[in-house]
Amino acid sequence: MWRFDAARPPLAGTAAFALLGFLAAASPVAAGQGGLVTWDDIAKDAETPEDVLMYGAGLEGKRFSPLDQIKKANVANLVPAWSFSFGDEKQRGQETQALVHDGVIYITASYSRMFALDAKTGKRLWAFSARLPEDIRPCCDVVNRGAAIHGDKVFFGTLDAAIVALDKKTGKVVWRKKFADHKVGYTMTGAPTIVKDQKTGRVLLIHGSSGDEFGVVGQLFARDPDTGEEVWMRPLVEGHMGRLNGKDSTPTGNVEAPSWPRKADGTMVDAWNHGGGAPWQSATFDTATNTIVIGAGNPAPWNGWARSPGDSLFTSGQAYVDPSTGELVGFYQHTPNDTWDFSGNNEIILFDFKDDRGKTVKAAAHADRNGFFYVTDREKLAKRGGEINKPTALIGAWPFVDGITWAKGIDVKTGRPIEAGNQRPPLPAEGETKGKAVEVSPPFLGGKNWNPMAYSESTGLFYIPANHWKEDYWTEKVTYTPGAAYLGMGFRIKKMFDDHVGVLRAMDPKTGKIVWEHKEELPLWAGVLTTAGDLVFTGTSEGFLKAFDAKTGEEVWRFQTGSGIVSSPITWARDGVQYVGVASGYGGAVPLWGGDMADLTTRVTQGGSFWVFKLADIKVSSAAQPAAKPQ
Repeated sequence: MWRFDAARPPLAGTAAFALLGFLAAASPVAAGQGGLVTWDDIAKDAETPEDVLMYGAGLEGKRFSPLDQIKKANVANLVPAWSFSFGDEKQRGQETQALVHDGVIYITASYSRMFALDAKTGKRLWAFSARLPEDIRPCCDVVNRGAAIHGDKVFFGTLDAAIVALDKKTGKVVWRKKFADHKVGYTMTGAPTIVKDQKTGRVLLIHGSSGDEFGVVGQLFARDPDTGEEVWMRPLVEGHMGRLNGKDSTPTGNVEAPSWPRKADGTMVDAWNHGGGAPWQSATFDTATNTIVIGAGNPAPWNGWARSPGDSLFTSGQAYVDPSTGELVGFYQHTPNDTWDFSGNNEIILFDFKDDRGKTVKAAAHADRNGFFYVTDREKLAKRGGEINKPTALIGAWPFVDGITWAKGIDVKTGRPIEAGNQRPPLPAEGETKGKAVEVSPPFLGGKNWNPMAYSESTGLFYIPANHWKEDYWTEKVTYTPGAAYLGMGFRIKKMFDDHVGVLRAMDPKTGKIVWEHKEELPLWAGVLTTAGDLVFTGTSEGFLKAFDAKTGEEVWRFQTGSGIVSSPITWARDGVQYVGVASGYGGAVPLWGGDMADLTTRVTQGGSFWVFKLADIKVSSAAQPAAKPQ
């Protein structure tokens, strides 16, 4: 791991802030003049902390940095280096994660914007704002979660169902591809992913669609990053047809034994035409098995009676996709016939551990909105050979939040939940417009939502930004209208405990043991970062960026950014100095859909800015170098 020599002993007060002037020193590589980003650069992202080239800080998505200049002993000296305002009235939720390459920060913002900033000074190098139509249909705020980078381009999705490539030096549009009709509810909010097909050697740009709440059919795309041309498309609702090289390829799943119900005439139910399953979060990539790993969204409509009987594949689970063809080679469904909008989009982190016999297991970890933390054997799932959703590659599944009511647990042999009785809200009685309400926990916003957890290679623990809350939940009449919400359910989210909603928990993936926890009054909606300095960073809805001792959970530092934090922090090194960056700007689903939680967060001001921090006692010097390379 990286080791640094401190330039001088810790300082405090005005002397500490005076050292911030060193951040204006010239860099050996002028900002914005860096070279091309190669696949080798991306593949080594987790080992080269001078750059952050991936959403998730590496192919495996661990959000772990080998940097250790900032640690418990000196984190009290962490001070602002600079901040940058996204500007104008387009504030709203800033759910982004920044990228860093050759001294330039690339960061997306609400309303489909991107900025390139000098990483030392915060000077704006260029800005891009998509020209969005007035009839966009974002379900959960006008957010964007980040970009991808490759060659001389940066890539990100827009709220009108398009993906754009920009010249990374100028911000000029190189290409723009519209992939679906935004008027019926398609959008793109997640960060794309760069992968390299190990069979063909071809580099691909991977991205998904959003829009489950509007009854779209979720689609995963592979594109040529140079031209934007589609290579393949894989729908994630069973029976819908995929594409390869511009032609129909294969339908998804086994059309002879469908998990969606049929009508008396043999045709599929109407819901199948609008079935959800959107892979709207970002993918990870397993180079050993040459597999794209990504979560699939909830089925549509939410009302499970409209899709019964059957499991509504391939929704609310984790999908394993062949990058050569776009074929679905493996799938594990967390919530069959998901009627609670638990979805399955939360990040899937790839990691290795040794089992009781000392054998290395190549695993994947996923903290689902349904409240359970899953550890699966990713090699088994990637080698299903078309046997989709067969028993099971599940290693273990444990609750990571309290008070789960919808299921008693997960059967490790079958991989299926052990559902509790009376937690699927009943249909409306004859003549009624809505059914009897049932109290359910977690609510549809989840034990954890999109905001990514992190894994520490130092402690072997996962750090999960979770929430304790519940909802009253009832069925309503289901009608599909293009561009309108397609739910068939009503809800009101409520507090579970008086003293907190948010809870950050450290969890052992071998045992499911919760090692420590930290409570927050407001919901947690920010991602997590962990470092070799044995620190855990995350943001709070009240606006604090906080640092915790990764081993004990002790809060060791905080800074108020002026607006709630619902983004993912990053860290990087330059000229011998470790920096931490985070976007501030409150929004997202909680103030829009959160019921009592929305009322609780009315005191949080909106914003739109990016903050960068460094130790006050560390000078910026082109001569300063790390004392050791990553091990």
